[in-house]
Amino acid sequence: MANVETQDPVLRIKGLRKSFGTLDVLKGISLDVKRHEVVGIIGPSGSGKSTLLRCINHLEKPTAGEIFLEGALVGGGAKAPGSVLAAQRADMAMVFQSFNLWPHKSTLENVTEMLVTVHGKSREEADAIGRKMLAKVGMTEKADQYPSRLSGGQQQRVGIARALAMEPKVILFDEPTSALDPELVGEVLGVMTELAREGCTMVVVTHEMGFAREACSVVNFIDGGVIVDSGPPDHIFGGSANERTNSFLCRYMRQLGRVLN
Repeated sequence: MANVETQDPVLRIKGLRKSFGTLDVLKGISLDVKRHEVVGIIGPSGSGKSTLLRCINHLEKPTAGEIFLEGALVGGGAKAPGSVLAAQRADMAMVFQSFNLWPHKSTLENVTEMLVTVHGKSREEADAIGRKMLAKVGMTEKADQYPSRLSGGQQQRVGIARALAMEPKVILFDEPTSALDPELVGEVLGVMTELAREGCTMVVVTHEMGFAREACSVVNFIDGGVIVDSGPPDHIFGGSANERTNSFLCRYMRQLGRVLN
C-alpha cells in the first residue's frame, strides 16, 4: 500500500446528495481523497456506490452538495463555461464496468483518441504515450487489435491504459471487474494493485473484498445512500464495531462460499 501524503485532499466531497424524482439515492456523502490514496467503496447493490462516482465527475448532476478537485469547485458553478468541467473530467479519468471502448478503433486508437482531441497532442506524441501505457498494462502486442478481438479482461486493461494516458489527478473505477468472467478478474486486479503500489490516486467501487483489504488505504461502507462505516482495511475487515458492516461482510462471505462450493 502506497504512503499517503499529509496534505490538502486532491478530491473533497461535501454533503453530496442525489435524487431521481422522489427517490433519494445519495443522502449526504462527505469524504476526502488524499494524493496517493486508494479509497475503496463497498456496499450492497442499490446503495448508491456507482451513483457516487458518476456524481463526482458530473456524469450525473448532483442534487445538492459540493465537490472540489484540488480546491476548485467541480463544474465551476452555474455560470462557468462548459470547458471548465471538461478539463476537470479529464483530470478525473473513469474506468467503467462495461469498458466503453470504441469498436471501430484499434486498441492504440482507443488509448490515444482523447490525447489528440482533448489534450491537443500530435498523433505521433499521442501514439508514443499510448504504447507506453499499453505496455504498462501488458497489452503491447494487442495495439493493432480491435475490441471485438479482445477478451473482457483485455478490454478492461485497455480502459485502464486510456485513463492513465490522460495523466489524471485521480482515477475513478466503477466496479471494473463486475462484467468479467471469474478467470479474467485476476489480470485486471493485478494491474490495479500495481497502480496502488506506485501511488496512483484512486477511488474504487468494488465487490472484490480481497482487493479492498489488501490495496486500499481507506474503505468506506455505503448503505442506503450514506457512509455508515469508514476506516483503514483493518478496521472494516478486522471486526468493526458497526453491526451493519459486519452483517454485510458475513452475508457476502456466505454467498461467496456457496459460489465456490
